[in-house]
Amino acid sequence: MNYYYDLHIHSCLSPCGDMDMTPNNLVNMAKLLGLDVIALTDHNSSLNCEAAMEVGREIGLKVIPGMELTTSEDIHAVCLFPTLEKALCWNEYVDMHRIKIRNRHDIYGRQVIMNRFDEEIGEVEHLLLPATEISIMSAYNKVKEFGGICYPAHIDRDSLSILSVLGEIDPSCGFKTFELADRNKLSTLKQQHPILEKMNMVSCSDAHYLENMKEAENYLSLDELSIEGVLAALDNIIN
Repeated sequence: MNYYYDLHIHSCLSPCGDMDMTPNNLVNMAKLLGLDVIALTDHNSSLNCEAAMEVGREIGLKVIPGMELTTSEDIHAVCLFPTLEKALCWNEYVDMHRIKIRNRHDIYGRQVIMNRFDEEIGEVEHLLLPATEISIMSAYNKVKEFGGICYPAHIDRDSLSILSVLGEIDPSCGFKTFELADRNKLSTLKQQHPILEKMNMVSCSDAHYLENMKEAENYLSLDELSIEGVLAALDNIIN
C-alpha cells in the first residue's frame, strides 16, 4: 500500500522556523494535506518531537521523531529514530558535541519548546544552527549506535549539502538513502553520480513555514504503516 510522507519538517524550535510552526499546526496541516506520515527534524534538536507525536496519535497521523544534523563540514543530514526515547538520547549526544553560541532573537529568531497544547514550556538558549563536531563520514554509523538511520539532506542544493561541499557521496559513509529537494533533478544527478543508482530516494519539503508544506505527492510502498517499517524501507540496500 502507498503511504504519503514528508520526512523533513521544522517546527518553531528551529531558529529559522516560523512561530506558526507549532506542534498542533504542523501536524494538523500535514493531515489536511493528505499525508500519512511525517518526521519532525529541527536543526540539531529533537525537543519538540514529543509534543508533535502526541498530537499525531490523537488525530491519526504517524510522526517520526528526528533531527536535521549539521555535520562538522556544514552538511545537513536527516536523522530518524524508531522511538522518542532514542531520539532524545541522540539529542543529548548532539548537545554535547555542538558549538555553544548564545542565540540572538533579533537575528535568528526564538527557539521555542512546546507541549502538545502549543504552550511554551522552554527555550533553547544556544543557537541550534552551527555545525557540530560530528563528521558526515561518521554520521551514519553514529546514528546507528543510537538505533536510528541517517542520510544526506537536499543533496541537489547549492549549499549545506553533501554534493555542494564534498562533490560526491563516499560509499564508506554507509548511506542507503538520499534526499532531493527537487525530484525533477534525479535523472541528471544519477548520470553525474552513479552511486545514487544503488540508493533509495526521498523528496521532502524541508518546510519552515506552514505554506511551504507539500501536498501528498511522494509515497513509500509498505505492507503496513509503522515507524519501524518506514525506517527499514529507507535503510535497505537496492540490489
